[in-house]
Amino acid sequence: MKKFNIRKVLDGLTAVSSPSPSPQPGVKENDLIPETLQSEHFQLCKTVRHGFPYQPSSMAFDPVQKILAIGTQSGALRLFGRPGVECYCQHESGAAVIQLQFLINEGALVSALADDSIHLWNLRQKRPAILHSLKFNRERITFCHLPFQSKWLYVGTERGNIHIVNVESFTLSGYTIMWNKAIELSSKAHPGPVVHISDNPMDEGKLILGFESGIVVLWDLKSKKADYRYTYDEAIHSLAWHHEGKQFICSHSDGTLTIWNVKSPSKPAQTITPHGKQPKDGKKPEPCKPILKVEYKTTRAGDPFMIFSGGLSYDTVGRRPCLTVMHGKSTAVLEMDYPIVDFLTLCETPYPNDFQEPYAVVVLLDKDLVVIDLAQNGYPIFENPYPLSIHESPVTCCEYIADCSVDLIPALYSVGSRQKRQGYSKKEWPISGGNWGQGTQSYPEIIITGHADGSVKFWDASAIMLQVLYKLKTAKVFERSRCKEDKPSTEIVDEDPFAIQLMSWCPDSRVLCVAGVSAHVIIYRFSKQEITTEVVQLLEVRLQYELNDLESPEVGGDQSPAPPTPSTSPSPQSAAPQTHASTSSNSSDGMRDNVPCLKVRSTPLKQSPGYQVELVVQLVWVSGEPPQQISSLAINSSYGLVVFGNTNGLAVVDYLQKTVLLNLGTVELYGSNDPYQRQPRSPRKSRQPSGGLGDINEGSATSEDRCKSPTSVLMPNHQQFYNGGGRGAKMSRKLSLPTELKPDLDNRDNSFSRSRSSSVTSIDKDAREAITSFYFCETYTHKTDTVLSPSLWVGTSLGTVLVISLNLPPAGEQRLLQPVIVSPSGTLIRLKGSVLRMAFLDATGSLLPPPSEPWHEPNAPDDREERDKVRKRRPMSVSPSASQELTENQYAVVCSEKQAKVIALPSQTCMFKHNITETSFVLRADVVQMGTGICVACFCANGHIMTLSLPGLRPLLDVNYLPLTDMRIARTFCFSNLGQALYLTSPTEIQRLTYSQDVCENLQEMLGELFTPVETPEAPNRGFFKGLFGGGAQSLDREELFGESGAGKASRSLAQHIPGPGGIEGMKGAASGVVGDLARARIALDERGQKLSEVEERTAAMMASADSFSKHAHELMLKCKDKKWYQF
Repeated sequence: MKKFNIRKVLDGLTAVSSPSPSPQPGVKENDLIPETLQSEHFQLCKTVRHGFPYQPSSMAFDPVQKILAIGTQSGALRLFGRPGVECYCQHESGAAVIQLQFLINEGALVSALADDSIHLWNLRQKRPAILHSLKFNRERITFCHLPFQSKWLYVGTERGNIHIVNVESFTLSGYTIMWNKAIELSSKAHPGPVVHISDNPMDEGKLILGFESGIVVLWDLKSKKADYRYTYDEAIHSLAWHHEGKQFICSHSDGTLTIWNVKSPSKPAQTITPHGKQPKDGKKPEPCKPILKVEYKTTRAGDPFMIFSGGLSYDTVGRRPCLTVMHGKSTAVLEMDYPIVDFLTLCETPYPNDFQEPYAVVVLLDKDLVVIDLAQNGYPIFENPYPLSIHESPVTCCEYIADCSVDLIPALYSVGSRQKRQGYSKKEWPISGGNWGQGTQSYPEIIITGHADGSVKFWDASAIMLQVLYKLKTAKVFERSRCKEDKPSTEIVDEDPFAIQLMSWCPDSRVLCVAGVSAHVIIYRFSKQEITTEVVQLLEVRLQYELNDLESPEVGGDQSPAPPTPSTSPSPQSAAPQTHASTSSNSSDGMRDNVPCLKVRSTPLKQSPGYQVELVVQLVWVSGEPPQQISSLAINSSYGLVVFGNTNGLAVVDYLQKTVLLNLGTVELYGSNDPYQRQPRSPRKSRQPSGGLGDINEGSATSEDRCKSPTSVLMPNHQQFYNGGGRGAKMSRKLSLPTELKPDLDNRDNSFSRSRSSSVTSIDKDAREAITSFYFCETYTHKTDTVLSPSLWVGTSLGTVLVISLNLPPAGEQRLLQPVIVSPSGTLIRLKGSVLRMAFLDATGSLLPPPSEPWHEPNAPDDREERDKVRKRRPMSVSPSASQELTENQYAVVCSEKQAKVIALPSQTCMFKHNITETSFVLRADVVQMGTGICVACFCANGHIMTLSLPGLRPLLDVNYLPLTDMRIARTFCFSNLGQALYLTSPTEIQRLTYSQDVCENLQEMLGELFTPVETPEAPNRGFFKGLFGGGAQSLDREELFGESGAGKASRSLAQHIPGPGGIEGMKGAASGVVGDLARARIALDERGQKLSEVEERTAAMMASADSFSKHAHELMLKCKDKKWYQF
């Protein structure tokens, strides 16, 4: 245990003296627990973003560095290297990224945005920064092209003009290609926006320009005129060169591909409609959908690859988007799950004038990233190592556990590795650039995400990486309706009836509990053995809310039998517990009663190693009213209990004995201590349920076994518990979880500005008091207690904390045979606003976690299992032990939407109180461990992140981080230990952040390196004859053409240069990084090029001279051959 020195509390905060006459046990007058945490221990910063880039719009790949960049419609930039090397950047304007271009092997990237700005990013630092920006004022950018090893970027515009930008200085060249010079003078029509620019692979001086209308121009940069013009009567979408520079291919809006010979501009050499039906009479094939992009890649050993997206026939209605790979005579049509945004072919060489040797295709889809292996038959895909499947089904909730037990991740990985799909490419993932960070953070972290389809995913989040460990499908325990007509009319949500709403996980015992939107709770145990469950164990609970003059609240938690309801058996009810059969379907007036929203499967369930269902608990319809969604949930493995609550009340379930122990309305929890004067209600008239739900078919009625006693034997598959069966639920509404991932916040309305106060003494008759939080603990339940006893603390939406005493039988066999006795104790604590979080500290200020038991294999043989239970279950302190001191002391920490309080126990004195916010309210609060101390971390609706010390509640951090713009953030924000936090920043991405100074300082080391020094491959060999007779790649002195001396200055009003923010590291990058290196590399290349050209010229001159000498010698030989010696 850590040592604590007792000292006086700081910052003018003093303890509130106890109202009881005697001082609190364990705490001397004026002495309090010292607090080790200070404000300098806290700093807020974003760490890393995981998941698929939301709404992607463009993509680029550096073939030497092997780094992939993806731009999005919101101006985000995501960079991917080897698995574990990821980076997120953001353009300040938030405009869509329309194109990305790497400066290949230079550690830099150019981005073009929809707001007509271009930016140069320095990738030679761990957090990339913008070095330069250029904002075009008069023209819209449509296409950019940066030739390999060139510093001159071609920028095409909507007006059809091409401007040239120097990427070192980010200034415009005076050289401009105007659209009216490019097209024929006789043509009166505007050619449309520029859709393509690229230089001839074999001649840098020839630039091909594609205009949307169908005109293609081969422009000679030196002579500043068009060499050839190619016209086709269909709009052009993209264009690609053959590496020899003698042919190019265009894709068109009618689904055709045209292949042109450079020197034959009159008509295409070949026209193909790959997916068009060919008519027999020689007419044109039927038009198809546009081919949006085409790539033409050559191989040394075989046929070239033609790869394109789109182009399907119009009669393929409902067909999924396709990528077509044409190789020789074979055509493969690869169907994708989502629309194709862009694709790139990965090739062995970065040089456009060499055989390309394509080996893979990266396909960027609207919601996925797919990499196809071109080298294997059948074109298998690579297994994606990035955590891009977070949104496979929309995320509805998440939990974050930092510094958990070291054996959890291996255990989850071992069962999850069996779930992997087969049939992937056997090759290594081709995007393999960058290096991992060198961080020393070693503690394990787990993220759990709940999804709309009922699945739960466990992720390894250690050391700022993310990797899926295991996936659990909770929907397997229910019957699935095959079509919409089949859907049971008892469902209360329009879509996603299995969606996960809340999760409670005990990392020690590995017991998991989830609550779904259909008012269902499922308890799972972790097992390494496969089992087949013949019958899924089910409890059905009737949880309702009604204020009635005639009914008094139950005290003590004993279950009283329900009076007859219209749907129960007419047989007389006796006070003794009994089981009777009945039809729980529609009552005589057509109301649904005692039916759950979902049907649990009746066939045997095969359960693989991993999480296996132990018990399903379902809330049922009450007198035609649907059950309210569950708003709070907690499980405790040491006590064997699960508790859940909603706007009606709460239910405590013993999942070991499979019984309901307590089923109380919120009002009944108070007993005679209810501080509110609630309006009584008269019995409700029966009416048809609202929300558009039709009646159940008479034929669907099922016979069920019902039971009133918490200790009775569980009947197979069905059991129901009542508490006052005649009272119906008050509100009726059809609940739906929106699929666009904006689930509502439990049961609160969406106005964030309203203020709630619990100081009112009477409640509107339509107001509901929901159960909002739970905490299991061993504590002092009453002021007079001297012994710790098991209890359950309950927080409500009106700011009340109530305590329920738990009387547990001895561990082992007795625990399974004797009933657990639960009874509300009447203890009250009051706060402003809804109670969000509760925790307990011991007398030294250390956090007291809820009791738990260690994990044991649940499917072990019976005798060993019993031994394990006796040995491993922690003993409950029910009676005081002889050695136990009576001066033990605790502190309860309670945090609501408005304030936090620290209460001394057992005296129940409020030691400290802090009003967190007056104008807003807290959305999430967690009590977390921070190195040497403990604090309360809060996230407010106004975007503030705050931390408070414990137990003194001193404010340590208050940062205006993120105004709440989306319910998704409110639903998924969570804090964890050691300064970690996360939330869902978009429907597909998790943003992690830290509020710890230590983590912020070490973050730079932990981040991966994007740029690594790599030798640029050698240029292709020109060969002897090409060097001798000309041919091969023609170089161009672009500096002479585009520089200020050759082209003059550009118009100042055309574009505005903006220096990049860059930061300190960016300044270093500017001085010694990209630009400096680029300049030095460029000078070296120029010098090398000059020397090479001089050598070439000398070699050519020598060859010419040798050739000439050879010819003269030959002629002389012929001349002299027939002469006699005397003729000389």
